[in-house]
Amino acid sequence: HLVYRYDTEAVRHLFRVAASLDSLVVGEPQILGQVKAAYMAARQAGRTGSVFHQLFDRALGVGKAVRHETGINDNAVSVSYAAVELAKKIFESLHQRTAMVLGAGETSELAARHLVRQGVTSIFVANRTHERAVRLAQALQGKAIAWDNVEEHLAHTDIVVSSTAAPEPIVDKAMVQRVMRARRRQAMFFIDIAVPRDIDPAVNSVENVFLYDIDDLEHVIAANRREREREALVAEEIVWREVRQFDQWLEAQDAVPTIVALRRRAERIRHEELEKALAKLGPLDDRQRRAIDALTSGIVNKLLHTPTVNLKRSTGQGRLRDYVQLVRHLFDLDS
Repeated sequence: HLVYRYDTEAVRHLFRVAASLDSLVVGEPQILGQVKAAYMAARQAGRTGSVFHQLFDRALGVGKAVRHETGINDNAVSVSYAAVELAKKIFESLHQRTAMVLGAGETSELAARHLVRQGVTSIFVANRTHERAVRLAQALQGKAIAWDNVEEHLAHTDIVVSSTAAPEPIVDKAMVQRVMRARRRQAMFFIDIAVPRDIDPAVNSVENVFLYDIDDLEHVIAANRREREREALVAEEIVWREVRQFDQWLEAQDAVPTIVALRRRAERIRHEELEKALAKLGPLDDRQRRAIDALTSGIVNKLLHTPTVNLKRSTGQGRLRDYVQLVRHLFDLDS
């Protein structure tokens, strides 16, 4: 509580983390979910108070605002996601498209999962070790195919993601030409993320065939990273705006105990004087007693309204603490 109550920079850091500005990958969408999960775990454990509730609610709000008001998440900065973004530019929509994964490694799997999330409905998986192809196909709800049957299934594939450990290209120009004749020249997109290359560069010369390798993807990622950094500058303004608002809210909380103490003091005096007056007036019916009680309550509320409003308004003007000390002194609230 003390760290966040008195350290504006710590609040800014939390807001920047929620906005995915303080992360290895600027704009990484998973960061906001991690912040929320950490907060919910602390809350369920009973380790948060009213200040933390307000702090993390605002932090989560900052993260959402940055995502909606900037384009910080729009540009892919990972190899697998950049490959999928390129595929979307070629086919416009990936719905109802068919993909093939050559190799069952982690990078291929990530790219395949991105394809599925973007609407690809059918995936073939081929690997020299067929058991690994089966496991990955099951994870993707796709179909494992034998390595020797790759060319046969390429005729029914729109997008190919290849990342094997083969020392020589496994797909050459002649193979792709045969496949394209079977496909009646329908467009194909190859993503070669293997080093050394899995797909012969000459494939790119075949009509309606688009081939991108790891170097192409790195260029795309570098350009996208620069774009995210530009969007991060806009996000910083959102962060600072929310930090200032949180600081004002936090400062206003310093006035609350004084306002409560002032009203309690006034109510105690009102009740004491009311009892004295009622004793002097003699017997009164309930309607008369309620009228007198309402009268005195109204006077107190009207008298306290202006100082209460002015205390709240002094927040952000650098005068709140002076006002609080003055009120506590004038009304002897600390005795």
